[in-house]
Amino acid sequence: MFSIASFNPSAQVEVVSAGEVLRERHQRPASVLYVNSGRVLLGVREDGVMRHQLGVVEGPFWLDAATVLLNQPCAVDMVADTPVQLHRLSIDDFRRTFNDLPQAAQTLLHDMATGYCQQTELAVSRLAQDAEARCAQWLLQHAHNSEDGGLRVTLHQRKRLIAAQLGIAPETLSRVLRHLREHGLISGTGNVLSLPQPRALQMVAGG
Repeated sequence: MFSIASFNPSAQVEVVSAGEVLRERHQRPASVLYVNSGRVLLGVREDGVMRHQLGVVEGPFWLDAATVLLNQPCAVDMVADTPVQLHRLSIDDFRRTFNDLPQAAQTLLHDMATGYCQQTELAVSRLAQDAEARCAQWLLQHAHNSEDGGLRVTLHQRKRLIAAQLGIAPETLSRVLRHLREHGLISGTGNVLSLPQPRALQMVAGG
């Protein structure tokens, strides 16, 4: 709809190396990135590694314009997959040029940005739900009857190894367990966890 030349034709080109984090999830951009060339991975990083890749874009491409238009934080991590050449624009310059567009074009771009952000947030949400379901399934599979007639799970392995079995990061496992505990689906401390609501946990597991 509009090119980088519309904003600042004399802007300096930056070059970033492969592996460099361009944007972090939940970060509210202080500038707008326009990728001239190179490939950028979009996804969710955990423990410093891109655990879940949701997409890939190649320049020329407006990398985070949608979140800036809606004044929202980034929903995904953005990491250079190859050396990337980009322009970094001030938000003021970006908005000033956007506001000079015809109203119909502004409305179109705003609606497209809204749809993009909603789809991205949904994809990230499904990743979290998937991790929660896998964790619930694992707990039910390893549950045994306790003396009081309930179900318990004894953690014979370190959480890092359990997380590896589930295909998630240790931080994700800890977050899921905390979420399940907050909702009363697990309880207990140490290596023994009680499952006070196995039917509810089964629903989380997708069964």
